[in-house]
Amino acid sequence: MIDNLASETPLFQKKPLDSVIEIRCAAMNLLARREYTRLELYRKLVRRIDHHDMLEQVLNKLALDGLQSDERFAESYTRFRRLKGLGPTRVKAELREKGVSENLISALVYKDDPHWLDAAKKVLEKKYGETRPESAEEVAKRIRFLSYRGFEYDLIEAALNNE
Repeated sequence: MIDNLASETPLFQKKPLDSVIEIRCAAMNLLARREYTRLELYRKLVRRIDHHDMLEQVLNKLALDGLQSDERFAESYTRFRRLKGLGPTRVKAELREKGVSENLISALVYKDDPHWLDAAKKVLEKKYGETRPESAEEVAKRIRFLSYRGFEYDLIEAALNNE
């Protein structure tokens, strides 16, 4: 008996959204916590909606009202990830996954920005301290580390030479 009941109504299933007002309230509740891209909001809300045209209408209105902005999200996200020690290649890939347009990504994330070199140096210092690599293997290890974090070779080289 309990098994049947559990399979019929999931414990944490959210109530379906039936009106534009309910959809807007749900979107506003999400946006009150943090910035979201349009695609992220769409993905979160589409599961609870039968009428996708209402969702599109709400998302368009939120963007028009300035309450949802992919540009604002991308600026904030780029700064946050750079401070976490990630490089431009990785940040670009993450922004693409979140639905940010290529034009916006290109405008915000460019490898010649001096902040990326600072981020690479800080990551190296945090991981390895003030020590200099003593062997070719140690240099290769540091290159792989920074490469995994999303830094391109010219930034890696500059960070290693500036240590």
